[in-house]
Amino acid sequence: MADLSRRKLIAVGGGTSMAALLAACGGGGSSTTMVTQKTTEEAMGEGKGGSETEQFGKGDIGILNYALTLEYLETVFYEEVVKSGLFKGKELAVLKVFGAEEAQHVEALAGTVKKLGGKPAAKPMTEFPLENAKSVAELAGTVENLGAAAYLGQAGNIESPEVLAAALSIHTVEARHAATLNTLLGLSITPDGAFGKPADVATVLKSVEPFIVG
Repeated sequence: MADLSRRKLIAVGGGTSMAALLAACGGGGSSTTMVTQKTTEEAMGEGKGGSETEQFGKGDIGILNYALTLEYLETVFYEEVVKSGLFKGKELAVLKVFGAEEAQHVEALAGTVKKLGGKPAAKPMTEFPLENAKSVAELAGTVENLGAAAYLGQAGNIESPEVLAAALSIHTVEARHAATLNTLLGLSITPDGAFGKPADVATVLKSVEPFIVG
């Protein structure tokens, strides 16, 4: 239901009209949320159930499994960053906290999928470029900003009020992670201004595709 291989990601991204790429890690002065979104109406979807996420399951289960896949990526990313030895002291402590919180998101999302009678998405194999502290911090900022935009992009498609409340509680934490990293990088805490911009599924999957292997 949610076997997210590199081939599937390419197929999803290639069939959709978009211009969505992560900002280059070396672009010190650029925003870490350089993804191109559709209009809010398009990103939210035309009806309940989230047809964009059908590949992950039906209705709310599909949306949850889509979010779960992203949380898998974030969790593994922070695990590898912590083990890389590129960060020490307070910065390392913050990254450990972020990683632990992403792991809690994984547990909560997988548990909710099961309670709804679905099967949690499979954990994809990943590979991240961990060359130096600066580029890794920029990638972390990009990932967190993208994660917040992804949750916002599905908010209007969620049918259950309880699932919506849970998703928004995770979205809030993703946004706070992003703001912390943006501050560390000397970027705006609110890179999109007064209102966050949602990201559609194709944009998000295209953006994370370089980190999926196998």
